[in-house]
Amino acid sequence: MGDPRWCPHPVVVMGWWITVLRRGAEAWAGNRAWKLRLAGGLITLVLVGCSVLAGWGMERLAPTPLLVVALASALAGRSLEQAVGGVLKALPNSVQAVQKQTEQNQIEQNQTDHSGDNPTQAALQPARRALAWIVGRDTADLDAPEILRALAETASENGVDGLFAPLFWMLLGAGLWSLNPSWPGPLALAWGFKAASTLDSMLGYRRGRLRWLGTAGARLDDLLVWLPCRLVAVSLPLAAGQPGRSLGVLAAARRDGAADPSPNAGLSQAAYAHVAGVQLGGSNSYGGQMHRKPLLAAGLPAPDQAAVLQMLQLNRRLELIWLTAAAAVAFITKTLS
Repeated sequence: MGDPRWCPHPVVVMGWWITVLRRGAEAWAGNRAWKLRLAGGLITLVLVGCSVLAGWGMERLAPTPLLVVALASALAGRSLEQAVGGVLKALPNSVQAVQKQTEQNQIEQNQTDHSGDNPTQAALQPARRALAWIVGRDTADLDAPEILRALAETASENGVDGLFAPLFWMLLGAGLWSLNPSWPGPLALAWGFKAASTLDSMLGYRRGRLRWLGTAGARLDDLLVWLPCRLVAVSLPLAAGQPGRSLGVLAAARRDGAADPSPNAGLSQAAYAHVAGVQLGGSNSYGGQMHRKPLLAAGLPAPDQAAVLQMLQLNRRLELIWLTAAAAVAFITKTLS
């Protein structure tokens, strides 16, 4: 459904509370590591617990149409497509021409330090600004190939974090709900996951006070994404019409992603890279500091617009496969019972 413009998105509300709780935590803990860790754990407990309770309450009290809208709010597939598509739309009409011109400029060493003085660089500014809204890396100096790589990595990593991980917990909650309608169900578990994911997005950084304050949220998010990430790696070849590659893609993704500091990000990107047939990873700048990420599916071509669009299409197909499989399991279970 995409993000509604007429009301605050639940994740935005979670973000408001994280900001408020963070201010209180830092005022109490100061720079003391143990207090920041304790405060981070309490923030995680309060936010995730309240999100689960809010979802549980809506399951019991809300009419079905409102419950459906609330469930849709936990799945960010449409929002991811809109964000990635907006950057692609902002790229110059002929990315290949821009790439060729960029290479020629580098060879001739005629690029200037001011992007406004270079027509090629100026043409990329809208895409860079749009990209800055959806990635954490510095985008001001990215050329067209790096913009496309950033989009491919975002489409793959956030396909897991924003779509398939919450969908997994939603389906698990639906299973619990079918066993006992009084138990927390799909919305409770999905919103609980989104709370952990939002905590990781806002506080899960290894700098300043956040290296202690954000530990609990980041660890919980890693735990909740671990199984869905690997299920995506196994099932993604099905969406590409390559069922025989399932175990091979999982093995390759585990191998390539092992060097990534995240237990899930490298593996999820590597799975998409192998299925789409492109190389991801490399050097990224964060806050002016260069960081080297492991190469994923090394030796394959760099991603182009077609590869980025293919990854978005894989997300749509895989979502349909998961929903169809869940419906089949529900039907068989109901028939047997």
